[in-house]
Amino acid sequence: MADHERVMEKIVSLCKRRGFVYQGSEIYGGLAGTWDYGPLGAELVDNIKNCWWKKFLYDREDIYKINAAILMNPGVWEASGHVSGFADPLASGKLFNTMFKTSAGAGEDAATVYLRPETAGGIFVNFKNVVDSFHPKLPFGIGQIGKAFRNEIAPRDFIFRVRELEQMEIEYFVRPEEWEQKFEEWRRGVHEFMEMVGIAKKSVHELEVLDGERAHYSKRTIDFEFDFPFGRKELCGLAYRTDFDLSAHEKASTVELKYQDPDTNKKFTPHVIEPSFGVERTFLAVLVSAYTEDTLGGETRVYLKFKPSVAPIKAAVFPLLKNKPELVNKAREIYTELKKDIPQIMWDDNGNVGKRYRRQDEIGTPYCITIDFQTLEDNTVTIRDRDTGEQERVSAADLSTTLWKNLKT
Repeated sequence: MADHERVMEKIVSLCKRRGFVYQGSEIYGGLAGTWDYGPLGAELVDNIKNCWWKKFLYDREDIYKINAAILMNPGVWEASGHVSGFADPLASGKLFNTMFKTSAGAGEDAATVYLRPETAGGIFVNFKNVVDSFHPKLPFGIGQIGKAFRNEIAPRDFIFRVRELEQMEIEYFVRPEEWEQKFEEWRRGVHEFMEMVGIAKKSVHELEVLDGERAHYSKRTIDFEFDFPFGRKELCGLAYRTDFDLSAHEKASTVELKYQDPDTNKKFTPHVIEPSFGVERTFLAVLVSAYTEDTLGGETRVYLKFKPSVAPIKAAVFPLLKNKPELVNKAREIYTELKKDIPQIMWDDNGNVGKRYRRQDEIGTPYCITIDFQTLEDNTVTIRDRDTGEQERVSAADLSTTLWKNLKT
C-alpha cells in the first residue's frame, strides 16, 4: 500500500474511532454517499462555518445572509439549466440527471419537485427581495450555508464526493465593468479563508479552467485544487457568472430583476462573482492539513495540528488522579468556571495522564490543564501545549485569560 493510501486509511480510522465522522445508517449497512458527523466532527463543521461567516460576512459590511428553502418551484431549475443539463454520463452513453426528484402534494395533484442541487438558486430568486428590503448599493453580496443534494453515480473518497452535501456560497453582484477587479479581490479572499482554517498553503493550487470546460454560465472560473491523499482534486471554486442567472430568471419568471442605480436612476442587470465552498471538502482538507505524526518524549504519536479557530475542543481539564476526591472536586470547580467562558472544553479523567495527553493530541486539543496536589496548596495549574508538549504553571484565577490569549496567538 502506498504511503498516501495509508495516510487516508489512518485519517478515516481516526475519524470513526474518535467521533468525527461515522458512516450514515451504519447499523443497517450504511447508504453510499451519506455520512454522519459525530460529536467532534459536528463541532469542527460548526467552527469552519463560523470562520466562513466571520471572514465573509461579519468582517464586512456588504454581504447579506439568507437561508432559502431546499424545495423550490421546479421552474427555478428549468431556468437555470439544471433540468436539461445537470447530468453525468453513464457507461451506456445515456446522460443521467443527478438531481433528486420528489413529489409535493398528494394523489393527482402531486407536483414533481427537486431537492436543490446547489444553494445558488435560492440566492438568485431572492435578489429582488433583498434589494427591496435593504436597498444595498453595488457591489454587494448575498450568502448562505445550506444543504444540497446530488444523486452521484459513484460517491467515493470518504466525504469528498457525496450525495448529501453542504455548501457555503456567496453571489457577489457587481457592475459589469468592475468584475475583473472584484474577481481578483475574491481570489485573494479565498486564499485568506483557507489560511484562516488551517488548510496547508503548499497543498493548494489554482487551475484556470479553459474555454469549453467551464460551466455554461461562466466566463471565467478558477478551481482551487488541494493535494488530497487520493490525488489533486477540486476543493472550491471562483466563477464569474456574468448576468446569466438574473437574466435567465427574469425571462422565465417575467419578474424584473434589474438594479436601479440610485445616482443615475439607470436600470441594468448586475454581473455576478461566485466564491463557492463545500463544507465536506473543506473539512477533509483541514483534517489532512492537520494530520501529523512525530516523536515526543521518545514515543511516536499522532496528533491533529488544528488551528485554535477550528479545533473542536479548545482545552481539556484533568484531575491528576480520579480516585482522590479533593483533586476531582477542585478540577470540577475549575472546569465549570472555565466552561462559562470557553464552551468547547472537555472533562477527561479516563486513564493515566499520559494516555489522556495522547488522546487529546489525537483529537487536536491545543491545551490540556492538569489539577494536581500543588493546585490545592497555591491554586496554580499546569497547562500543556499540544504541539510542543511543553508545560507551564499559571494561576487558576488567570486561567481563562491565559487560555484566550494563547488561543488567539
